[in-house]
Amino acid sequence: MKVRGKAWKFGDNISTDHITPGRYYHLRSNMPELAKHIMEDADPEFSKRFRPGDFIVAGENFGMGSSREHAPLALKIAGVSAVIAKSFARIFYRNAINIGLPLLIADTEEIESGDELEVDFGEGRIADVTRGIEIRANPLPEVMLRILNEGGLVSYVKKYGDIKIKI
Repeated sequence: MKVRGKAWKFGDNISTDHITPGRYYHLRSNMPELAKHIMEDADPEFSKRFRPGDFIVAGENFGMGSSREHAPLALKIAGVSAVIAKSFARIFYRNAINIGLPLLIADTEEIESGDELEVDFGEGRIADVTRGIEIRANPLPEVMLRILNEGGLVSYVKKYGDIKIKI
């Protein structure tokens, strides 16, 4: 699973309120409308510059805060290819995989906003085409890749009936 797009860089401790501002909570039943406001509190100009297929890149603890799955779902609906961060809040990580939003854990120090990235989730490889560097990430486990390829956990279970994990 490989994707290519532009990086949009954020810092540490991006909360679910940064991702989907609380003042738009009333839009949770209209996810396409809520998706128009992603990252607005972290960067008011983000929605004007972001294009579907781009990446969000961040530091530590991305997705901290509430357990609302609206935050990763809004990112997915907006067209975010993946979020790449040094670390994720645990519940955000699980919610993102469940709804089919890819995440990678990597050292994001050398990536800058505007860099063109090519990401291989299975290999855990992030090629920063702009800077001519390669960054290694933790590759996603096979079971997570299968869930993502089906569009999320619900779609996976509907198709296969259960998750088959080799132990």
